[in-house]
Amino acid sequence: MTNRAYNFNAGPAALPLEVLQQAQQEFIDYAGAGMSIMEMSHRSSIFEQVNDGAQSLLRELFGIPSNYKVLFLQGGASTQFAMIPMNLLGAGQTAAFVNTGSWADKAIKEAKLFGETAIVASSESDKFNRIPDLSNLQLPTNSAYLHITSNETIEGTQFAAYPETGNVTLIGDMSSDILSRPVDVSKFGMIYAGAQKNLGPSGVTIVIVREDLVSESPKSIPTMLRYDTHVKNNSLYNTPPSFSVYLVGLMLKWVKERGGVAAMEQFNRDKTKLIYDTIDNSGGFYRGFADANSRSLMNLTFRLGSEELEKQFVKESEQQGFVGLKGHRSVGGLRASTYNAVPLESCKALADFMGDFQKRNG
Repeated sequence: MTNRAYNFNAGPAALPLEVLQQAQQEFIDYAGAGMSIMEMSHRSSIFEQVNDGAQSLLRELFGIPSNYKVLFLQGGASTQFAMIPMNLLGAGQTAAFVNTGSWADKAIKEAKLFGETAIVASSESDKFNRIPDLSNLQLPTNSAYLHITSNETIEGTQFAAYPETGNVTLIGDMSSDILSRPVDVSKFGMIYAGAQKNLGPSGVTIVIVREDLVSESPKSIPTMLRYDTHVKNNSLYNTPPSFSVYLVGLMLKWVKERGGVAAMEQFNRDKTKLIYDTIDNSGGFYRGFADANSRSLMNLTFRLGSEELEKQFVKESEQQGFVGLKGHRSVGGLRASTYNAVPLESCKALADFMGDFQKRNG
């Protein structure tokens, strides 16, 4: 296709054209069943193969140890903000957080509804333009877990390395950078992510969790909000978002065909370098929001000299086929989200547009 937009949306985000085309080919008749994947029972052997296949591919690509469960849930990462303390924050315990911005703050607010919380590090004083220094991290002695947001979509910051937490369980919201780089899953008790940025479409949330944490959930929790409900039923307790799970499977196959997660990381570094270099070499015309040591490979945030010029940038970019470059309403500015499926050509086109815009307005 020649009329595909330069899609820099923050989520739901770009999907590979090849994945969309395969889904299109299989849309009406999946695997010779005479019906769409959306029409068939989630109890059928065909869908169980789809469900199990997606789990297996994720295990392979992300190096998930055998003592971890992979769950496909609903409700987005926002529901996980509540499910985690409901299931894992016991009486007399504290949920510890690193506050890195908008999404970390949402997780903190939900946890406060269920028990004690502690912010052990924060970059709020710097408007969340960096990941705080965790070299001397001190956790409460009664910590149930430490929660981090590995990549802040709105501010455009990302952990370069993860904190050492000793015997305290580390939990990571990786909604906006899962599968964008290799991760030692064994450092975490739980990793969760909405699929709609790097893993597929909206509608399904991936939870990777160590078995011992979810073998028995508190009996007071409603059935659908208990992790053990979904563990015991292989994510098929109720009707799942079947088409979304199917597309996650196609997306995982796409990542594997391109060399896996390590190859994705190099691909992401190559394409974001085009844009960051344009910002850094602009003589101050473009100003990156995030501190250089905390820059995200997924969400590139930057400003211009005035809001009027930023509005002009967005308007002209849209006329040239670019989508999603307006910054989040809470922080303003500009943002390019360059998830796994965003092509190198799109990033090159954006860098060229930015150079031309500077020439005409600098």
